[in-house]
This record gives sequence, C-alpha cells and structure tokens, in this order.
Amino acid sequence: MPESKVRKAAADKKKQTAKDERAAERAKQQKAVAPGSRQWVLPAFITLGLLGVLWLVVYYITTAVGIAVPVMSDIEGIWNVVIGMVALAGAFILATFWK
Repeated sequence: MPESKVRKAAADKKKQTAKDERAAERAKQQKAVAPGSRQWVLPAFITLGLLGVLWLVVYYITTAVGIAVPVMSDIEGIWNVVIGMVALAGAFILATFWK
C-alpha cells in the first residue's frame, strides 16, 4: 500500500530533525574541552623555555659586563648555568606531552 504524502513528509521531517540534533551534538562535543585535555602544555612549554633562555642570557651578559644582579650574584657561576639548563630541559620534557 503506498504511503500518503503527509506520512512521507512527516517521516522526512523526523529524519531531518534527527540529523540536525546529531550535528548539534557533534558541534557541542567538539567545542567542549575534554577533562584530560592538554591545552596547558604549549603555554607552559613556551614560558619555561623562554625563562631558561632568558636566565642564561642575563647571566652571561651581566657577568661579562660586571653588573651585579641580586639573585644571580648570590648564586655561584655553575649553578646559574644549571638553573637555565634545567628550565630548558623541563621545557623539552613538557613538549613530549603536547598532542
């Protein structure tokens, strides 16, 4: 028995509504940040790397010129290099977590 136009239109409308709901749900899921997301990794990686490089550059320039920086002058020379290198190593370790 053939379907009536009204039933066919209602079925098509129901299918379209279901498609729209699924598309809206997918869009909502894509916009939401997953609980285990790693969006913090990139800013932390860049910050830690820049701090390490900045520490080393400031240390080398101030020792060459003879300027006394309060914290860096109190620490012996090798420890300033260690601090800068540890910050850089930490940045590279953080880079492994980035997806």
